[in-house]
Amino acid sequence: MALFIKNIKQLNQIEINPVLMRAGEKMRDFYTISNAYLITEGKYIVDFGKMEDFSEKKLNSIKEKVEIIDATGKMVFPSFCDSHTHLVYAGSREIEYIDKIKGLSYEKIAKRGGGILNSSLLLHNTSEEELYESATGRIEEIISLGTGAIEIKSGYGLTTEDEIKMLRVIRRLKDSSPISIKATFLGAHAIPLEYKGKQSEYVDLIINEMIPMVSAEDLADFIDVFCDKGFFTVEETERILMQGMKYGLRAKIHANELDYSGGIQAGVKYNALSVDHLEYTGEKEIESLLRSETMPTLLPGAAFFLGMVYAPARKMIDSGLPIAMASDFNPGSSPSGNMQFILSLGCIKYKMFAEEAFNATTINTAYAMGLSDSLGSIAKGKIANFYITKHLSTMEFMPYSYGSNKVEQVFLNGKKF
Repeated sequence: MALFIKNIKQLNQIEINPVLMRAGEKMRDFYTISNAYLITEGKYIVDFGKMEDFSEKKLNSIKEKVEIIDATGKMVFPSFCDSHTHLVYAGSREIEYIDKIKGLSYEKIAKRGGGILNSSLLLHNTSEEELYESATGRIEEIISLGTGAIEIKSGYGLTTEDEIKMLRVIRRLKDSSPISIKATFLGAHAIPLEYKGKQSEYVDLIINEMIPMVSAEDLADFIDVFCDKGFFTVEETERILMQGMKYGLRAKIHANELDYSGGIQAGVKYNALSVDHLEYTGEKEIESLLRSETMPTLLPGAAFFLGMVYAPARKMIDSGLPIAMASDFNPGSSPSGNMQFILSLGCIKYKMFAEEAFNATTINTAYAMGLSDSLGSIAKGKIANFYITKHLSTMEFMPYSYGSNKVEQVFLNGKKF
């Protein structure tokens, strides 16, 4: 099936000469066409332009049946790319939410066996089938909100058996879902209770048993470590990342959410594709990132939900860095995968311009998954992942109207979802 979408009020995030990401002042670059058309064939974008330049000859060469969609008064955007989620989990954690309201910190909840350890216990007692079914429902929800690609991490297993169980569920989702999915092994997400006081032994387990088994089944694209205060040290992080590299797993790091941990510098040192969270980012961290190909990825949903400080996004962009924003969809610190809300938070809390926020949730998050050559913008030859909005007054209405779903129709791989 081919698609001909006509009379588009505004076709957004177009690229004639595609880039892999946008940094610094280039994050304001956001190209559009008013009164536009878009043509797809199979799973790819094949043409776009102004309606006044459209000719029926453009459709004559298409061998497939063409579906015509009139988008009068509506806009088209490339699908959001969400490069940091923990979407496979068992059960919610709203009781901890009440504890947060009472004033308990994320660290205190974790130390008493809550947080990630609570999710680990729930996951241990949940079957692969149950995990798959619940995750499928979440994926359907985020697709309806405009997301077309996600990265999903393990990390609620914390035993070899349960980490493998999570990654097998993610692989099944990859095979069955229309959304593009990348898998990340995050065995170093927290310290299991039985390893309290002997953390190095758990690191040895990750290195000597978990990583080889994950690799043997080809279950992950990336490896991640929670390098932060109260979790894994820089030295432990480097040991884990080096082992991951030996097995072909590129690094992605949770860093500097709780303090200046050294995690950003460790990520740069090991050529991490992204370093994520970054609430505590200073001059040294910025300088380190400027000398790298690592994508700084901010998770404003977690800072919002936990009442934490926000990363210095404005300073980072003005220093010349690229910024990506992802949802951190998880049951404990960011129980939402709504990238429209993340777009809004970028403008409201980070003082980003709408153009910067869109780049941070499309092309730059695609880069943070190694997918920006095929996703994240409207360009000829890229995969046809996009959505048609409801009637919109302006492009800026998307982040402005943070409480409603502005998406009317979703298309993934050139097919209506």
